[in-house]
Amino acid sequence: MKTRLIPFAFVVPAMLPLIAFGVLPIGVALVVSFTDMNLAGLGDWSQIEFVGSANYSRLFADAAFWQALANTAVFAGLGVPAVIVLSLVIALGLNRGQGRFYRALRSFYFVPAITGIVAVALVWGYLYNTQFGLFNYLLSLAGLPAVPWLSDPGVVKFSVVLVAVWRGLGLNVIIFLAALQGVPKEYLEAAAIDGASELRRTVSIVIPLLRVAIFFVTVTTVIAWLQFFDEPFVLTKGGPLGASTSISLFLYQKGFAASQFGYASAGSVVLFALIAAVTVIQLRVRRTDAD
Repeated sequence: MKTRLIPFAFVVPAMLPLIAFGVLPIGVALVVSFTDMNLAGLGDWSQIEFVGSANYSRLFADAAFWQALANTAVFAGLGVPAVIVLSLVIALGLNRGQGRFYRALRSFYFVPAITGIVAVALVWGYLYNTQFGLFNYLLSLAGLPAVPWLSDPGVVKFSVVLVAVWRGLGLNVIIFLAALQGVPKEYLEAAAIDGASELRRTVSIVIPLLRVAIFFVTVTTVIAWLQFFDEPFVLTKGGPLGASTSISLFLYQKGFAASQFGYASAGSVVLFALIAAVTVIQLRVRRTDAD
């Protein structure tokens, strides 16, 4: 009996933080989403009233929520493929080289992932500056007009996504590099002897052997982009005219700026359900491919 309990002794310490900081907040948000909790209610629970599904009805009738949902879909649609493809290409390139230069280059690509978002905002804010920014200066050298990178609703999405892609490459590059170390060299050598080009070896041997890593990166990247928050918050605050407001930023604005905790909790439950549904679909597609 004691032997059977030993595995649980190792699992429980890891499960407790997961339950406390992962599962429990979801349950609390679900409960709060059926109330009208606001900032005043935090000090006096008697002021909190049960409102049933009113928050959800209001949420689905809110044009700002649907705009944030559409913005998030655009962000994910642009960012997810860009991050995955670019990080894989960079990892393949770095994996070919050896020596100090390539080791330094690997560290260089990981630096944006550990750089503070405030520092990132300052640097990219300067680059995007309409009058004095580097990007518009380069455009002027080519005889092209200045671009309002962060003030045009049609351009701001691409501007914000570019920063997020730049920040998101590092971790995925490291994951792909680790997976590439496990590709048997014998397969590549045999294909080279048979006359296969490097591109052919990469497409027919390397990439298929990276299926698990690609799937893992895809799932984590999709989840991260559905929770997209940092870049819109620090660069645009969701503007102009809500063109860069993601769902997470929308929930922050309603929950903390407007003190509508019940309403924001309803939105967080919808976001959780959306992420869970997308993840389940990905897992089912992966299982189908494996079969």
